[in-house]
Amino acid sequence: MVGELCAGLGVEHHTRRWLGHKPQTGLQEKARAARYALLVEEARAFGATAIVTAHTADDQAETLLMRLAAGSGVAGLAGMAPRSAVNGIVLARPLLGIEKARLVATCAARGLPFVRDPSNDDPRFTRIRWRRLLPELVELGLTAGRFGQLALRLARADEALERLAIRTLASVSAGDDGGKRWFDFARLCQEPDEIVIRSLAIALAAAQDGDEELDIPLRLARLEDCAQALIVAAREGRALRRTLGGFRLSLAADGILTLMREGERRRGVHPATV
Repeated sequence: MVGELCAGLGVEHHTRRWLGHKPQTGLQEKARAARYALLVEEARAFGATAIVTAHTADDQAETLLMRLAAGSGVAGLAGMAPRSAVNGIVLARPLLGIEKARLVATCAARGLPFVRDPSNDDPRFTRIRWRRLLPELVELGLTAGRFGQLALRLARADEALERLAIRTLASVSAGDDGGKRWFDFARLCQEPDEIVIRSLAIALAAAQDGDEELDIPLRLARLEDCAQALIVAAREGRALRRTLGGFRLSLAADGILTLMREGERRRGVHPATV
């Protein structure tokens, strides 16, 4: 259908297929990753600088509900961004503020054809089960528009917190001694816990030095648990050792925190956005 539509509009069209083994579990997540990988591949081959998707406010609401259930923090609950990047290609979502019902009504009014994906009614998928709850939430005032408004507010808060954490971390004494990175964690602990947690995540990410093998998302809960233990120890003037994200973290009694790679044990680190 898309090929026929493009032919009528005089727009070049290519179809790429996800070949190879398909997983028995997590199919939608794996398919989404494969889809974006194919889109990026085609965009680069075509010389395009952006990929545009038709995500709506309803998709945003579903995303927030799923992430809330998964225990996401402020960044995760900021939802999908209107403009982001995937493997160096701009990813734009111009319809993110439009509710699906309005989009369907517009298509009907303009005589624009569209397809209803049968997988959107398959209860095997987590997103679909959340989607079926949305009408009940709307009756209680939790509309897709409300979720979208929440996502925008949390995105603003996340950006402000991240910038503050970056500035705070840059303001404390730090150094690199023979591959061991250190900074004044006790001074950092004069700030609110959220800033300390984010600063620790930023420091760990920077210590990776672009090592792709370590670039595996770290669960926010693990980051928080480790950071909170270090915060308590630093404020009490105690030494403490922990491991996190492929690094050994050694807090001295004077409040200096040293980061050193664990060696063969390799895990990833991600700023506090999971």
